[in-house]
Amino acid sequence: MALMLPPILIAVAGAFTLAFGSALQERDAVRAPGREVARAGFLLHLLRQPRWMVGSAAAVVGSVLHLVALSSAPLTIIQPIGVTGLLFAIVLSALFNRRGVGLSQIVAGTVVMVGLVGLISLFPHSSTAPVMTTGAALGLAAVTLGAGAAIHLTAHWMNSGARALLLALAGGTAMGTTSGLARVLAANAQEDWTSLLSWLTPLAVVTAVFGALLMQNAYRSGHFSAAYATLLVTDPVVGVGIGVLLLGEGVPESAPARFGALVFACLAVAGTIALAQARYRNPETTIRIPER
Repeated sequence: MALMLPPILIAVAGAFTLAFGSALQERDAVRAPGREVARAGFLLHLLRQPRWMVGSAAAVVGSVLHLVALSSAPLTIIQPIGVTGLLFAIVLSALFNRRGVGLSQIVAGTVVMVGLVGLISLFPHSSTAPVMTTGAALGLAAVTLGAGAAIHLTAHWMNSGARALLLALAGGTAMGTTSGLARVLAANAQEDWTSLLSWLTPLAVVTAVFGALLMQNAYRSGHFSAAYATLLVTDPVVGVGIGVLLLGEGVPESAPARFGALVFACLAVAGTIALAQARYRNPETTIRIPER
C-alpha cells in the first residue's frame, strides 16, 4: 500500500490543478460570442484569451500529473481520486466570480465525492500491464465521438440545465475514453517508448480535443458546478468501465460489495442532480455578445 502513496498524492495534486484551470476557463467560455452551443471555431476564440490560456495550461499540468499517476497505479485507483477536484472547483469558481459558496453546493459536492470514492474503492485493483487492441480502440473512439456529436448537434434545443448536464456527460465520456487510452499508452511506454507510435496516440488526442469542446460548451451554459460534477462522475465511471470490459481490471466479486457499489453510485448521482438543481447560474450568460 505504501507504494501507492506517491501516485495517489500526484493524482490529488493533478485534481486540484485541473479544477483550478477549469474554474479559470469558465468565465471566458461563458462570455465568448456565438451561439449557446458553439461550434469548433469557438475554441479558436478562446485560444486568444489570456485567462483561458492560463486555465488551459493549468488543466494540461493537471492532466499530465494524472497521467503520471496512471503510469504507476491501476485506473480503478487513480480515476476516482480526480473527484476530489469537485470541491476545489466549486470554491474556486465562486472565488473567481466573486460570490459566496452555498452550503447546499458543498454538501452535494461532498456526497458526489463520497459516492464515487466508495464506488471505485470496491472494485479490485489489478497491477497487470493493460493491453488494448487497435480494433477495440477504434470502436471505443467511434462510439464516443458519434454519441458526443449527436448531443452537440441537438443541445441547442434544450434548456440550460439539461444542456449543461448532457454536454458534460458527453464530454466526460470523451475524457474517460482518453484516460483509458492514456492508461494503456503510459503503462506500455515505461517498457518501450516506441509504443507511443501507435493508433492509440492520435485517438487519445482526438477524443481529448473533442471532450474539451463539449466541456467548454457545458461551462458556457452557466451551470459550472453541475457541469463539472457531471464530468467528474462520468469520467471515472467510463474509465472504470473501460478497465473492466477492455483491460481486464475486474469487478466486485461478492454480493455485499456489489450492493455497496450500487449504493455509492446512487449517492454520486443524487449529489450531481442536486448540483444541477442549484439556483445559481452565471449571470454573464445573459450578456453574451451575439455571433456575427
